[in-house]
Amino acid sequence: MWNKLKTALKLALTGLALYLVFRKIEPDQLLVLVETIHWPWLLPAVSIFVLSKVATALRLNLYFQNIGLHISEGQNWRLYLVGMFYNLFLPGGIGGDGYKVYLLNKHFKTPVKKLIQAALLDRLGGLVAIVFLLFGFFLLVDIRIDWLESKLWNGLMVAGLALTIPAFWVAQKLFFKDFLPSFWLANAWSFAGQVAQLVCAWFILLALGVHEKLLAYQLVFLLSSIVAVLPLTIGGVGARELVFVYAHTYAGIEETAAVAFSMIFFLISAAVSLVGAFVKIDLVEKN
Repeated sequence: MWNKLKTALKLALTGLALYLVFRKIEPDQLLVLVETIHWPWLLPAVSIFVLSKVATALRLNLYFQNIGLHISEGQNWRLYLVGMFYNLFLPGGIGGDGYKVYLLNKHFKTPVKKLIQAALLDRLGGLVAIVFLLFGFFLLVDIRIDWLESKLWNGLMVAGLALTIPAFWVAQKLFFKDFLPSFWLANAWSFAGQVAQLVCAWFILLALGVHEKLLAYQLVFLLSSIVAVLPLTIGGVGARELVFVYAHTYAGIEETAAVAFSMIFFLISAAVSLVGAFVKIDLVEKN
């Protein structure tokens, strides 16, 4: 009953968010923009997106190794794809993380608590990479809000760059001590994955014919990635677009192009996630 209610609420919020988005833009302009897409640029966008997910899957397997669970990278990748499918297409169920915890506990008897910690730290690692990059982008991009151009704000951004990784190390030492041995390598994969998504975003913008304010689009993309993580809409649909629509005034981006970009990114994510529906998992622990 709760899962059905949660799914219905997400659907309602997704519909509301999309309604607000299309009140702000002209659907005809969006259609014209989509019709002029330079399709060849989307091929590297899809490839780089897949590489970004490979990087984050490698990070997760490091955490599994920290708790004594050793599966091959191939098995881990297939499990990761299935988890992506569950997260996007079965939002009312246990979710991708819950499915991975259930399956690995069932096959290898790895304690549920440790598996949940690994899944949670995997999410936190990605978030830390986004926040770190945001601090840098806020220093590089001109935002049309006076207090965001102040010396105080810039100082806070520099402090954020300096303190994010040390603060994450302290948090991991306090709450995720078992995973500390892989701290640096796992964070390297986190940044590799997030930078790859920024490159993917760049290719999508080129496909849309956007050649100006690229850093501004990517700044808003990072902000939308944080919003999309919140379990409010289906796969972040609507939530991402709302961020782009309401940020365009301050970041100097074109809102129709921004919404088209966000929708294309979602479609790429959905297409890759859909592969997980056809993946067969045969879990065997490495010797």
